[in-house]
Amino acid sequence: MSNPLALIVDDEPDIRELLEITLLRMGLDTVCAEDLASARKALDEHAFDLCLLDMHLPDGDGIDLVREIASEHPNTPVAMITAHGNMETAIEALKAGAFDFVSKPVDLPILRKLVNTALKLNTPQDTKAATPAGEEKKSPLRGASPAMEQVRTVIAKLARSQAPVHITGESGTGKELAARMIHQLGPRQEKAFVAVNCGAIPHELMESELFGHKKGSFTGAIADNKGLFLEADGGTLFLDEVADLPLSMQVKLLRVIQEKSVRAVGATRETPVDVRIISATHQNLARRVEEGLFRQDLYYRLNVIELNMPPLRERPEDIPELTQHLLESIARNYQQPVPKIESAALKTLQNYGFPGNVRELENILERAFALCEASTIHREDLGELTGTTAISCGPVQSGQRPPGENLEDYLARIEREALQEALEASRWNKTAAAKRLGISFRSLRYRLSKLGFDSSEESA
Repeated sequence: MSNPLALIVDDEPDIRELLEITLLRMGLDTVCAEDLASARKALDEHAFDLCLLDMHLPDGDGIDLVREIASEHPNTPVAMITAHGNMETAIEALKAGAFDFVSKPVDLPILRKLVNTALKLNTPQDTKAATPAGEEKKSPLRGASPAMEQVRTVIAKLARSQAPVHITGESGTGKELAARMIHQLGPRQEKAFVAVNCGAIPHELMESELFGHKKGSFTGAIADNKGLFLEADGGTLFLDEVADLPLSMQVKLLRVIQEKSVRAVGATRETPVDVRIISATHQNLARRVEEGLFRQDLYYRLNVIELNMPPLRERPEDIPELTQHLLESIARNYQQPVPKIESAALKTLQNYGFPGNVRELENILERAFALCEASTIHREDLGELTGTTAISCGPVQSGQRPPGENLEDYLARIEREALQEALEASRWNKTAAAKRLGISFRSLRYRLSKLGFDSSEESA
């Protein structure tokens, strides 16, 4: 079996020699080129497993060759060699189709990790993981609608890149599942996938949680903690609700992305870290940048490639398949037979707006599973979905939504107003308010919690 073959393109002889020696010691064969013309000739003559490409060459811009390789040799990962700290060109390269980047002066441990990750893209293991059967075992995103087919197609492409991905979409649309699929279908699948909710970590502990700390570095630090970045070393770090990061942490996160190294609280040295970052939020991150709540430079570094998860109300044709899949999962958890669902109940689900998306569908089905009789879910078992047009967030009449207000905010406002009106009319008695709205007490509590009503104002 022949060794992997790498193309090294750089006009500096010293850099070419350093890269060639490093790759030869790793068991790769190499072909070197000093300009775009000789690189193109080599690409015509050989099938390469990897290309290391300098940004600036005597006869042109390396970005042009990145685009050519992405188009004509899509199975060849390209890693750009950029000037130190020049993240703008690195981001441009990633958008053009580069697999990853490494900065000058080249850090050899980082380079070795990059090469090993790139070579895994064309291994038999990775090919197997990308098959439909492999996806089935990993519980992929469900649905045969054009929107979900497009999402899966984009995810398959993103899995071959190391570019940061920013996943947008409403709560409950499956952003974390999409992030896991990107990880599982890519070359980092054997390493850790670490998910962290940025809104759930107290601000004063966030630096320690992400970057680690040394024993004795602050009160309560009774032992070393390597932090989530190093937990994910070689794998993927998923920053959920990244919009909730405080500005002070945004600066530190930006530096880690640029330098590819972390410094634990109380440490005197930085530790190289090889992590692919996938972020997500249900908020409008661009708007938060405009409001001064999120750093623009960090936004551009996280949002190299954007993946939008469609809301469930825009793909009602997926509801039957999702319903069956979720019922099978619920029944398996309770070790009970899978119930049937009558057509009227299924039609009710398809006509519902689902402000909570797939997560809300799962909650509704779990409740219906507990209430149904004779192993069949009827329309009545869906409870709050029956006759609740005012707060169901279903289809709205054209002309009602104010210009400039996005659909998610508009639907949340309508629901909030309906709840507020019912609570005030019942003097904040939740049981009476639920009856007034025609929904269950449990459903009311769920909606109040989701919309952040102050529990101190409520009475039982």
